[in-house]
Amino acid sequence: MLLCTLNAGFASDVSFNRIKIPTPSGKRVKSVLTFSDTDQAIEVRPMKGKIDPVKIPYAEISKCSYEFTMEPTRNYWLEIHYTHDRVPKTAVLHMDRRNYLRVLDAVKAHTGQDAEVLGNAVKHR
Repeated sequence: MLLCTLNAGFASDVSFNRIKIPTPSGKRVKSVLTFSDTDQAIEVRPMKGKIDPVKIPYAEISKCSYEFTMEPTRNYWLEIHYTHDRVPKTAVLHMDRRNYLRVLDAVKAHTGQDAEVLGNAVKHR
C-alpha cells in the first residue's frame, strides 16, 4: 500500500509522436513532443533534418493556443508562447488528428495552462 502511494508522487514524462514542426520554407518535419515533469519542460525533438531540438521550461510559458484550420485538409495547430533570455518566442507544432486532444490534455495536466482556443476550433474540441 505504501509503495503505491510513493510511486504516485513521482514525476512522469509523456511523449507524442505524429507531431510536426514547420520549417521556415514551409516543410513539416516529423518530431517527438515530450512533456517532461522530470526536467519541468516541454521538449520537441525533430526526427530528421537540420532543425535543432527545442526545450521550453514550464515556468517560461506565457500561454498556449490551439487552432483548427482547413487548408485544404484538416490541420490542428498548437502554439506555445514563451520567453527565453527575455526574448518572446513562439513554438508552432502541427498535431495529428488522432492525438491532438490528448496533446491538449497534456498541456493542461503538465503546464497547468489551458490552451486558448482560436478561430473555429471549438467545434473540434
